[in-house]
Amino acid sequence: MAPLQRYDVLVIGAGQAGVPLAHALASQGRQVALAERKQVGGSCVNFGCTPTKAALASARLAHDARRASEFGVRIPSVDVDFAAVIDRARRIAAESRAGLEKGLQSGNPRWMRAHARLAGRDGKTFRVTVGGEELAAGEVVLDTGTRTRVPKIEGIAGVPFLHAGNWLDLQERPEHVIVLGGGVIALEMSQFYRRMGSRVTVIERSARIAKQEDQDVSAALQAALAAEGIAFRLQTTTESVARSETGVTVHMRRAGTAEAVQGSHLFVATGRKPNTDDLGLETVGVVVSADGIVTADERLSTNVPGIWVAGDIRGGPQFTHSSWDDYRILLGQMTGRGHRTTRRIIPYAIFTDPELGRVGLDEQQAQRSGRDVDVHRFEMARNGRARERGSAAGFIKVIVEKGSRLILGATALADQGAEMIHLYVDLMNAGAPARVLRDAIHVHPTLAEAAQSAVAGVTGD
Repeated sequence: MAPLQRYDVLVIGAGQAGVPLAHALASQGRQVALAERKQVGGSCVNFGCTPTKAALASARLAHDARRASEFGVRIPSVDVDFAAVIDRARRIAAESRAGLEKGLQSGNPRWMRAHARLAGRDGKTFRVTVGGEELAAGEVVLDTGTRTRVPKIEGIAGVPFLHAGNWLDLQERPEHVIVLGGGVIALEMSQFYRRMGSRVTVIERSARIAKQEDQDVSAALQAALAAEGIAFRLQTTTESVARSETGVTVHMRRAGTAEAVQGSHLFVATGRKPNTDDLGLETVGVVVSADGIVTADERLSTNVPGIWVAGDIRGGPQFTHSSWDDYRILLGQMTGRGHRTTRRIIPYAIFTDPELGRVGLDEQQAQRSGRDVDVHRFEMARNGRARERGSAAGFIKVIVEKGSRLILGATALADQGAEMIHLYVDLMNAGAPARVLRDAIHVHPTLAEAAQSAVAGVTGD
């Protein structure tokens, strides 16, 4: 029997950690294989961050055009070409993907377009089948991402539905989208469809949307979305779905009362499921939780030496930027400079309008922690630039520890909130007190002045 093709490292999954890690290890002289069963770039490039933000940019332009009269500009009508919006988003995603594919033509890392599955081990070497080929690897990195978690709802298997992975396939503007879920994907896509001209109804089991946020934040975000005509059915359980003459009927129950809503399309955004159920992890003894999360330490090492994990399947924050930072952690761990770990500050955002940028503790978490804190809040309506731009909705809230005056967390629900939050991120990483921002000089008029105004009341230095 011919000897197996051997690699120093096999990376399974070409996501935001897998691709740069494969390149970096190959540049250091290691023989690397990169297996990807679908498309290079992971969810971010192919159906997540890249195309959704492109689509949201089109939606923002349509929304601003409709309110042009507020700025003294007459636009008689706004005609949305939904297919063109989708084509633009798909084109931008394809360009990003093509760039990644071009970088994988050198031969090392070897790009393998196939599903990879562990098949046991020979001593310290792992055996892996990739498509119809079996190979050996000294180390294996798992970066296989997640897919839409489909809820157990009667009839859902018989109803075609939209989700985060297939929304780009829809070329005709939906008349009425019923969205299941009240989290990040649900809210971003709800506003997108509404601004495209669709009716939108959001059904959420919890008492509020964005339930991981402070109550005042989720309430303000819901108010902004409702003002655009998005309907919310909260504390509502979806019991069944079925095809109808108009598209789909959703049967639900709220406070013991049965209700039904008719729509043209159903969008399922009820969470993500790890792609770990067909990796052969049991053949080498990798520990996986009941939810499919691969158990790992703060250095992203699994319980099996030589098998590492990155991205959404490793537990913890599931963001593109944290997945990319996983690559930096793994590179250090696998090449001897292991100073980076998952003990890190990770911000995130919801790209609605207004945007929600978040980092560190929120007000609820600070109170539960028992720490002595001050909560500083600044309304965006008091910021000159926000008023001039006609985008004065929202507020900024900063959690400051009383003794040290260190920033423990911040929330920016505002125009460009995802950008402004980085002022707080950088101070937190530097261990700098809030007075550094308070005493700085910011350009006027800017939205960044609001980030400074939020800590203007910090005293005790």
